[in-house]
Amino acid sequence: MKLTHIATIAALALCTTAPAALAHHSFAAEFDVNKPIKLQGTVKRVQWINPHTWIYIDVKKPDGTTEEWGIEAGTPNTLFRLGFTRDAVPVGAVIIVDGYEARDGAKRANGRDMTLPDGRKLFMGSSVGNDAKNSQ
Repeated sequence: MKLTHIATIAALALCTTAPAALAHHSFAAEFDVNKPIKLQGTVKRVQWINPHTWIYIDVKKPDGTTEEWGIEAGTPNTLFRLGFTRDAVPVGAVIIVDGYEARDGAKRANGRDMTLPDGRKLFMGSSVGNDAKNSQ
């Protein structure tokens, strides 16, 4: 009976933590360190969610049309410690993001640095580092 309870508790713990483990990914699995990108766009929305904050911007293409890009940043807690606040990146602001393109060609990037309209540059808590370098 005791063993059944322990097995049940272990199974429940595994079920509740597995989705979170699957949701988080390595930089190298999603983004390409060999594809740096610089995007300038207007902030459409910001999602302060775990495990990563997302900033969505409308980027104007040379032909005048726009496309939405999702920029992955660090965790909300990491960004707060780096100087971000919820008001630091207002909807409608034009920002410049330096980062790395998604491997699958989607309009997503992992943000490294963001330049705000007033010229301040903020590190976005990018996960590029040993993870990406070791995948080469």
